[in-house]
Amino acid sequence: MVKRIIYPPMWMVFGVCAIFAFNEFYPGPRFTSQASQLLGGAILLAGLAMLVVAGGLFKRAGTDLIPFRNVSALVTTGVYRFTRNPMYLGMAAILLGVAVTVGSSLALLVPPLFMAIVEWRYIRPEEALLQDLFPEDYPAYRARVRRWL
Repeated sequence: MVKRIIYPPMWMVFGVCAIFAFNEFYPGPRFTSQASQLLGGAILLAGLAMLVVAGGLFKRAGTDLIPFRNVSALVTTGVYRFTRNPMYLGMAAILLGVAVTVGSSLALLVPPLFMAIVEWRYIRPEEALLQDLFPEDYPAYRARVRRWL
């Protein structure tokens, strides 16, 4: 198994830094308005709420929040009924909210890049692990709930 030193929240922090770098140095066309700031703030808060709720469900199930560590339960309730990766989706929403709030069109490249990195480094290996740990339950869950939305 690949050793992962940089965990997903750090990738989100890198993404926020990239958004502010784009905003400062390479903003591209701007779209700043009070409406975009309110929309960005709402997206950011929704992402944060999803992250907290999903993390709480993991804690309640007694499984670790750190990827690949102490996986003891397959969580399929709450927000996990709508997306298999609500924590990663919440982080992507936070990045999208920040990008919309700053109003830099090139900053909008960061959330999909974050999603690609997370899918490649974490989600696909996690799916293989869950398949091995829960050979009966995970395929059924995977068949009824999408990876992202």
